[in-house]
Amino acid sequence: MLSMASFVTEVLASSGKLEKEDLASKINKMSRKVEDTKEEVCDMINKRYNEFLPSLQGSEDLMLQVDSVSKEMDALKNCIETEVQQNIHVAVAEYTKLKHQLEKNTIIMNMLEHLKEFHSSMEKFKEALHEKKYVDAASHLERARTSVASLKDWKTSQLPLLSALSSELTVQRENLIYHLGDEWKRLVVWKLPSMNEPAGQNCLLKVELRLNYTFSKDDDPKSPELLRCVLQALAVQGDLQHKIKLFSQVLLKNMLKPLVMYASLSVRVTEAEGTILALQCLEESQEERSTPSQVYNKLLLVLTTLHSHLLDVPVGDRKLSAILGELIWEELSQCIIHECLVYSIPTNSSQLEKYNTVIKETEEFEKALKQMEYLQGDSTDLLKYARDVNCHFASKKCKDVIIAARKLMTSKMHNTVKITPESKLRLLKLPAPGSEVKLKPETVKEEVIMENSKQLSAWSLRLPACRISESVQQLMELAVNTLYEAVGSSTQCALQLFFTVRNIFQLFYDVVPTYHKENLLKFPHLAAIQHNNCMYLAHHLLTLGHHFRAHLPQPLSESVATFVDLVPGFRKLGAQCFLAQLNVQRAELLERLSTAHNFCNLDDEDNYIAASKAVRQVIHQLKQLGTVWQDVLPVSIYCKAMGTLFNTAITEIIAKIMMLEDISSDDGAHLHTLCQTIIEEGLLVFTPLAEEKKNKKYQEEVPLYVKKWSTFKELVIVLRATLQEIVDRWADGKGPLAVEFSSSEVKNLIRALFQNTERRAFALTKIK
Repeated sequence: MLSMASFVTEVLASSGKLEKEDLASKINKMSRKVEDTKEEVCDMINKRYNEFLPSLQGSEDLMLQVDSVSKEMDALKNCIETEVQQNIHVAVAEYTKLKHQLEKNTIIMNMLEHLKEFHSSMEKFKEALHEKKYVDAASHLERARTSVASLKDWKTSQLPLLSALSSELTVQRENLIYHLGDEWKRLVVWKLPSMNEPAGQNCLLKVELRLNYTFSKDDDPKSPELLRCVLQALAVQGDLQHKIKLFSQVLLKNMLKPLVMYASLSVRVTEAEGTILALQCLEESQEERSTPSQVYNKLLLVLTTLHSHLLDVPVGDRKLSAILGELIWEELSQCIIHECLVYSIPTNSSQLEKYNTVIKETEEFEKALKQMEYLQGDSTDLLKYARDVNCHFASKKCKDVIIAARKLMTSKMHNTVKITPESKLRLLKLPAPGSEVKLKPETVKEEVIMENSKQLSAWSLRLPACRISESVQQLMELAVNTLYEAVGSSTQCALQLFFTVRNIFQLFYDVVPTYHKENLLKFPHLAAIQHNNCMYLAHHLLTLGHHFRAHLPQPLSESVATFVDLVPGFRKLGAQCFLAQLNVQRAELLERLSTAHNFCNLDDEDNYIAASKAVRQVIHQLKQLGTVWQDVLPVSIYCKAMGTLFNTAITEIIAKIMMLEDISSDDGAHLHTLCQTIIEEGLLVFTPLAEEKKNKKYQEEVPLYVKKWSTFKELVIVLRATLQEIVDRWADGKGPLAVEFSSSEVKNLIRALFQNTERRAFALTKIK
């Protein structure tokens, strides 16, 4: 067969006109040669990858044959295209047909080229895999995959061996991934606590990460580390992201997060045939929480070590550290915020300036991470959180204040302190508005602001002596100290703190009556204390806003900072609580008197015993109330409360006696005795305590608080009086008896006490 070169020479030596028959003959010969080559190549590939016959030498000869035929095809194609261009007007149809046949042959040759490329790549892949040149192996396997993909795109015919090639490609890819996974497990070794062990700090001490240094086959220290080769090969295969994601999850859970959460944990880095990172316990650390500086140092030690020995590997257009950073940063930064930074926020405004150190440390921490490419961009949640310290301070302060306030409100009420008219809130003298003098809140309890020299009177805006719950006094101090924190703060911070104080009082209004509801009805002592608590808070809320308003930022300084609107609610709350208790006591008094058999037929022993018992129970109840209330309530409130209950009792007794239609001499004597006992014993509840001698006038004005007192005394006199004495006390409607009773009531009393005689009839005529 003539060579392609001689063929071209022969054509060029001709007169310029190519014999069509000769050209068609040559193309037919070329087509037969292409078909033969295709069959032989496909047969060889099929045997190689499907039947797995040892035909290496034959395949190499065929590859040379493919190259030779390919070169002939290129020369013939160029020749025909040139001739067709010169003679297009002669034989367009003939040449077009010949060209189509040639193009078909060209497509077949392209397919053969892909088969050759696949075969060559697979051979090189196996050689590189054997030599542990994993990056080269992965690259060759990727080229083989590209060849198979190109063959699948070839639509002119279906190759039976495509499935065999795809299968071989899948097997070898899994083989490579297995080898890479095996190397990864050997080079990156985790030692973790057992799943059965209880979670906690002790089991974390077993956590260890070993990075082994194994060089490639020639043991040349200058050659890339095998660990990095494995990582790059995984990247080429597209399996790196999965490996690093699993690695990041274990790293976060077992090393990075524990270092943040446990102050006593640190990391130890040792070099011994590799790098070992192990968690250890710091015995000298007794702190519950690590400082931000300690957390940053521990984390940087781990991340720097990983960067130096594992992650400083380029993968595409970025480093492996950037991939790991994307996977761990969000969760790690949130852990740092919630387990460390939250607890580092100051609880006192005077410490806010010192927090700049933490902000700077956070900036340095992020700067170091950016240099190692763990972080991208400028602003992160971690740094933003640290810089927003004023806002977080206010939020933390408000949360702590509300928690403390609620704890005080739900504590026992019966632990009381004595309040006197001289008692004042401990207030620090505030600097002049606009001055740059800063408060030192810790001195609030040391200085007492003096009252304004321009006073209405010595008793203006003073509380009467009484007892309040110690917790309520502490609640008021908490509110005052919180307002001092607001002075000099930013507008947002001051607003949060001020309205937190308002929320404290609103919380008291809502929580205390509900939380202590049963006890307030059950124990008169607590009801009196709650009354005083509410009046105490209302008293100080009148002026609290006025003291701070001018020193707070706008809009608080513009009449917004006030608590006066809460005052009526607290007064009403205190009054309602105490009135509810008075109603309970009133009902009990009436219940006791209902057992007195209406004070009738007292000459009967059983009736007298029942009446006498009822009277004693009433007196006992009043005395008990006097014992628990007298030192608690303000004197005036105490007298009014006892007077009201005493009045309830004697009003009921008066009504029952007035209903009697027949009172014998003995009945009258018994009634007089019982009533006299009430007068004598009942007055004792108004006897002042030793320290209340200056308030004696309150207790001496019994008729002022017991409205039926005079009526009751007149009734007692009438029970033992003669007809003439009754007429004299009536004194034609002008005497003391006429003041307390109507004429009909007096006549009924006379008819009940005296028998129907002329003297009684005469006496009745005098009562007009």
